[in-house]
Amino acid sequence: MKITTVNPATEEVLAEYDAIPVEQVKDEVQDSRMVFNSIWKKIDISERAKLLRSLGHILHARKTEFATIITNEMGKPIRESLAEVEKCSWVCEYFADNGPKFLEHEELNTGAKSSYVRFDPLGVIGCIMPWNFPFWQALRFCLPAMLAGNTVVLKHSSVCPLSGNTLQHVIEEAGFPKGVFRHLVGNYTVGEALAQAPVDAISITGSTRAGKRVAEIASQNLHKFILELGGSDPFVVLKDADVDKAAEIGVASRFLNNGQSCIAAKRFIVAEEVLEEFTKKFQEHVEKQIVGDPLDPKTTIGPLVRGNSREVIAKQISDSTSVGAKILTGGDAPSGTGFFFNPTVLTNVQPEMSVSREEVFGPVAPIISVKNPIQAIKIANDTEFGLGSSIWSEKYAIENNLAKDIDAGMVYINSMVISDPRVPFGGVKNSGIGRELSDYGIKEFVNVKSVIVN
Repeated sequence: MKITTVNPATEEVLAEYDAIPVEQVKDEVQDSRMVFNSIWKKIDISERAKLLRSLGHILHARKTEFATIITNEMGKPIRESLAEVEKCSWVCEYFADNGPKFLEHEELNTGAKSSYVRFDPLGVIGCIMPWNFPFWQALRFCLPAMLAGNTVVLKHSSVCPLSGNTLQHVIEEAGFPKGVFRHLVGNYTVGEALAQAPVDAISITGSTRAGKRVAEIASQNLHKFILELGGSDPFVVLKDADVDKAAEIGVASRFLNNGQSCIAAKRFIVAEEVLEEFTKKFQEHVEKQIVGDPLDPKTTIGPLVRGNSREVIAKQISDSTSVGAKILTGGDAPSGTGFFFNPTVLTNVQPEMSVSREEVFGPVAPIISVKNPIQAIKIANDTEFGLGSSIWSEKYAIENNLAKDIDAGMVYINSMVISDPRVPFGGVKNSGIGRELSDYGIKEFVNVKSVIVN
């Protein structure tokens, strides 16, 4: 089977790859286990940390090369691709500095001569990763797992096999033993085969549908799984918000990665007292966005990853406008080559409309008016998802501890939701199970082993 990649900005074929035969996936996992048992788990964590640091240096030194691969394969503006690679370098440094401390033995007081908890690697971890942050999402998962002593088998998206292959090459170039990290090229059938293979755990970042399927397969084999799935993050603007800042950051949050981010602001829930002011300033920032060649440093919005992504978004807009939503700006695709869609703002949006009810994976911002903070929180929570959330309020949100009332894995007050190596990343409800990053993330893929000596 062949995997063909297409540049979403030019619609030109980039390359063609041979997909791994499904029946070979199990052999790759078994070989990964051999590397784990014979080499990797025997290497001291201090030496593994040095390898992470070496990888970080390579990523930083060659960021333009790697960023260009990202932009050509999935279309994000080059300025964002460069930032993604720099962030990968940072996560290397962060876990090299802090990972060994996170995994130190934890002393307990039980009355025995010695009581402690140790954190041993599980073995082989399978991971299925998406196209929208092709370097970052793979590395934010695998680096802590490998530092802990696990080996990793990655099935990357069929959109970005070159990104996956490049990650394997650069990890080996940094000095990691061959086979500690390996990338399998293929479509969803290879992903299913990896979930069914004799791995010790499986991690997926993707759609809720795909996550449920992986969880079903993993459960049958009693394999641990971590699911990082969809989101419909609320961006709540209360009447005491700094409206200028909220509008500016709201645009940045919604249109990051061409609107194709699970933690992008997806629903703007705005107090009626500041609705007109917020909407006007939000629109002004949207109309400053530059849609165009993603390799041009001036471009802020590139193409969507696929042509049919535009069709899905257009239907969500059409379904919503047919029942009362109003297009303030955008709402269509520009003429010419490439899978572009104009940045769009919708007003008069109601919670039951498609653009509010469903995850919109593209540059579309629906604005919903609310009468008070109680209604704002109710609408914010009225979704199947629970990944991130952003609340804008100078005093009220903090004084009334609104963070406790939001059904989400992450609450950011007066800033946009981001992923940060220092902060646990993950959601609740249909946004997933488990956490990545920070000390919580590195401990997802270890055996928490109690040792009692009498």
